[in-house]
Amino acid sequence: MARAVTPVQRSARQRGAIRLLGAGVGVAAGVALLGLIWPEPDRSVLEDGPPTAEALAERPSRPLTVLLIGSDADRSGAPSNGAAPSGPANSDALLLVQIDPEGPVQVLSLPIEAAVRLPGDAKPVSLGSLYQRGGPALVASASAELVGLPKGQPERYVVLPRSALRELVDRLGRVELSPDRSMRYADKSQKLSIELEGGLQELSGRQVEQLLRFRDEEGGEERRRDRQQFTLETLLRQMGQSRQIRRLPDLVSDLRSQSDTNLTQGEALSLLSAALIHNDSVRFERLLLKPALRPEIKLRELEAPSLQPRWPQSAL
Repeated sequence: MARAVTPVQRSARQRGAIRLLGAGVGVAAGVALLGLIWPEPDRSVLEDGPPTAEALAERPSRPLTVLLIGSDADRSGAPSNGAAPSGPANSDALLLVQIDPEGPVQVLSLPIEAAVRLPGDAKPVSLGSLYQRGGPALVASASAELVGLPKGQPERYVVLPRSALRELVDRLGRVELSPDRSMRYADKSQKLSIELEGGLQELSGRQVEQLLRFRDEEGGEERRRDRQQFTLETLLRQMGQSRQIRRLPDLVSDLRSQSDTNLTQGEALSLLSAALIHNDSVRFERLLLKPALRPEIKLRELEAPSLQPRWPQSAL
């Protein structure tokens, strides 16, 4: 049987309800006040990703130099490369990239066939072979010496295996590129088959890999550096599109897990933000090499330092 509620008990309960109601109003008012100090983030940004390069991340406070190593291994940490002859991974492409929050991205292409001399070695070796001997640290120190970078630079590095390159292109939804010629090549030892037509077209990740691996019989490495340049320019332009910027946080996270780098997630997004804001004014330079004395000689000496381009270029 339900117990009857006396007027005194009813009055006490009503006063309690009023106190709770008052407390709830106070909490709501406090939350509203905090909202004025720290406004609630735009839910479209949280749910759909940043809409602009500026919203991607806080830009760095000063220029930073990053060494980009394109590995000839298919995956990071793979015991052997995907080249011939088979062996430990080499650097198949080398780029020094300086990202300035207030200016254009500057890229210096380093020739992998450049002859470098290491302490204790009787003969010079190629710059591209240093990765298998000492990893990113040795490549970074040799590159800094070649270019004359200040002590402590390059400050960051990224080793991008071929699988990460394919992933990048495919996640962007293919890229529009114009191969300069038809390309045909097959090598069973590398399990490599290249079949590309010349002219403007949309390429998948695997096709972009073929484009960047193809070597012409004459001027092979120089032509490959040409293709590296226009591919990088195209990738930056496409990544700067609003629909792509929204995907970049997830893409960067996934690519970091497939690559070897000392960049944090936040640093990578910060540098991308600065790079994409100025992606229409990328400056490319190259180290100059002396002509090869004979076609079979793979190593090439650097031209005199006085003939080398100034890098990074000073702001105009």
